[in-house]
Amino acid sequence: MLDRLRENIRVVFDRDPAARTVWEVVTCYPGFHALSLHLVSNGLWRRDCKWLARFVSHLGRFFTGIEIHPGATIGRRVFIDHGMGIVIGETAEIGDDCTLYHGVTLGGTSWNHGKRHPTLEAGVIVGAGAKILGPVTIGSGAKVGSNAVVVKPVPPGATAVGIPARVIEADEQQSAREEKAEALGFSAYGISGDMNDPVVKAIHGMLDHSVTTDHKIDAILKKLEQLGIDCAEERATADRFDPNYLNKIVD
Repeated sequence: MLDRLRENIRVVFDRDPAARTVWEVVTCYPGFHALSLHLVSNGLWRRDCKWLARFVSHLGRFFTGIEIHPGATIGRRVFIDHGMGIVIGETAEIGDDCTLYHGVTLGGTSWNHGKRHPTLEAGVIVGAGAKILGPVTIGSGAKVGSNAVVVKPVPPGATAVGIPARVIEADEQQSAREEKAEALGFSAYGISGDMNDPVVKAIHGMLDHSVTTDHKIDAILKKLEQLGIDCAEERATADRFDPNYLNKIVD
């Protein structure tokens, strides 16, 4: 337990530039207090001391304004910044290295027994006031924007914003689009994250198709080369779409 407390103190210094001393963190950071009390209440909960676990959790809520059910599962190096108004339900699961800002709710949408609260995989960041409701999974490294209301799963590395929340982009997909757009000479407009624009949707569709086709062609050429066929000329043709290639055709 002492190792977890030391780890939680180090996390505050890593993610909050306002933290100055260990004494300040230990005495003045409600997020640290809430997570420390949850270690106690969760231990009691798992030992079937249900009432005492709930009472410790209730004390934590009284002193910090952060309500964490003792049955919730919280990983290592989780950081709660400010924290006032945070609610974390009984079957919620929070992975390692996650960050929650004030006003976040990890709530349920039914009164049924069993899994009814969200799962946050490693490295998730949840903005102030966001609500994640139901047994949905937020993929590792994903971000949930402030005041978003999430009721569907969010892929790893993606960003979800709005009410109800919609996924803007997954980082890998966006990166692939940007590379292909640059190679084809598209402007920044063509790789915008504004998914409400029908023109952007169309361009994203073309870019995704182009990236997928490139991957398939590359896989075919690799297979042919493994069979001893020289594909240097074909690779040169496949790589010919540089920013100046279309201009050369026009000229």
